[in-house]
Amino acid sequence: MMEGAAASSEGLRYAEYARVPTGAGKGQAELDRGLARTMIAVGLGVATVAFAGRYAFHLWKPLEQAITETAKRISTSSLSSYYKGGFEQKMSRREASLILGISPSAGKAKIRTAHRRIMILNHPDKGGSPYLATKINEAKDLLESTAKN
Repeated sequence: MMEGAAASSEGLRYAEYARVPTGAGKGQAELDRGLARTMIAVGLGVATVAFAGRYAFHLWKPLEQAITETAKRISTSSLSSYYKGGFEQKMSRREASLILGISPSAGKAKIRTAHRRIMILNHPDKGGSPYLATKINEAKDLLESTAKN
C-alpha cells in the first residue's frame, strides 16, 4: 500500500509539473484575450466620444443662432431701471418723469424731493454735467408747472 501511495503521489507531482506549462500558457492566452478586450473597449469608447463630439458640433450651429436671437430678444432696457435713449427735441411729461424717476402725476413735494436727490448726484460743482443739470431742471420745471398740488 505504501508503494501505491508513493507512486500515486509521484504521479501527482509529475501531473502538477506537467500542468504548469499548459496552465501558464493558458494564463498567457487569457491575459492576451483580456488585453484585446480592453483595447477593443477603449477603441469603442474613443469612437463614441468622437461621434458624440461631431454630433455636438453639428448641433451647435443652429443652437448658437437660437441663443443669439434669444439674447437679442431680452433687451437690456428691461434688465435696467434706467431710461435708454437720448433726449427728445421738446421735453414731454413722460420724459420729464423718466428723468426724475417719478410718475407723471406726482405731486410738487415728490417732484422737489426727486429733483434734489438727482441734482446732488449730478451737480456741475460736484463734477456732474452742466447739460444733464439743465435737463434735470427743465424736467422739474415742466412737472411743477403742470402739477396739481
